[in-house]
Amino acid sequence: MKARIVKITGQGGVRKRMVDMGMTPGTVVEVERVAPLGDPIAIRVKRYRLMLRKAEASRIAVQLL
Repeated sequence: MKARIVKITGQGGVRKRMVDMGMTPGTVVEVERVAPLGDPIAIRVKRYRLMLRKAEASRIAVQLL
C-alpha cells in the first residue's frame, strides 16, 4: 500500500526522529509488512526500509494513493 504523508503530529524527539529519517509532508511511503500483532510496521521511505512501532506510525497522517 502506498500513501503520501500529509502531516506528522506530536512533538519532541519522536517527531524529530521521523523528520530525520526523511518522513516529511509530501513524501511517498509504502507499507511493506505489518507484524502479526501489528507491531512493528515495516515501511519504505525513499530507498530506505524503516521499522516503526504502532504508536509512532499513528502520528503520521497519510493520503492513500
